[in-house]
Amino acid sequence: MPAPELTIGGMTPREYYAAELKRLREAMVPKMSQEKLAALVFVSAGYIGQLETMARVPQIELSRRIDKALNTGGQLERLHLLLGFTKFVDDDYFFANAADHEAKALAISEYAGQTVPGLLQTAEYARALFLESATSFSEDRIDQMIATRTGRGQRLTAPDGPELWFILDEAVLRRAIGSCEIMAKQLHHVADLARDRRIDLQVVPFAAGAHSMLSNGLLNLMTFADAPPIAYSESSHSGQLLDDVTTVVKIRRAFDLMRAAALSKRASLDLVRSVAEEYEVSVT
Repeated sequence: MPAPELTIGGMTPREYYAAELKRLREAMVPKMSQEKLAALVFVSAGYIGQLETMARVPQIELSRRIDKALNTGGQLERLHLLLGFTKFVDDDYFFANAADHEAKALAISEYAGQTVPGLLQTAEYARALFLESATSFSEDRIDQMIATRTGRGQRLTAPDGPELWFILDEAVLRRAIGSCEIMAKQLHHVADLARDRRIDLQVVPFAAGAHSMLSNGLLNLMTFADAPPIAYSESSHSGQLLDDVTTVVKIRRAFDLMRAAALSKRASLDLVRSVAEEYEVSVT
């Protein structure tokens, strides 16, 4: 069960950060508008407004830029770190915030080294995965998690969704989750999305050997129209939002290297279909 959320004076961390940002901005002489602050820190006025209304999760690098613009002496950065926005946690906090960012992204690149990315999972695959990895959860909780995950996938892979580019290690295709029938349906679902150009798909074959993301389970890079890019890494029970500029640049470079090491889109689609057919043979 998730631990009770920290409160400060009756406010959650996001509420407190939002209130402090607005207070510091309006305390400037003369009072600084959202538009003026946005121009100084290279984001849109709407983004500042979303921070002040808790529609966005603050980023550490942006907190530093706002501190400089408002001459706070590092107050927002310290608050950001104190409230734990960049820490690993063992609850739903970062999973929910990553989904919040996904919904606002223009483009999402995702590498998966162990299992099919959540946005591409069928309900049957997700259930089989949760039954093995979330053994302490009730059936009702698992049903809720499956509905949330498949709902996100349907929204984001819709024609009006963000650009989606997935890079899968071949291990994702070969690791049987649930039954061969579940795997066949899952891989056909991924192939159909790629065939219909709802996603860009590449597979890194075993023959590629060691690569820059071999030790990663899942890594996600999101870009926005009105904000700096951020990354998100996830393990089975925790997640971390990464917004440090140097870190994000390195992750973007790692994705470029992975695209070069992976099979072409055509060859990747053929491999996914071929492995799906292998599972179908096992079913019969």
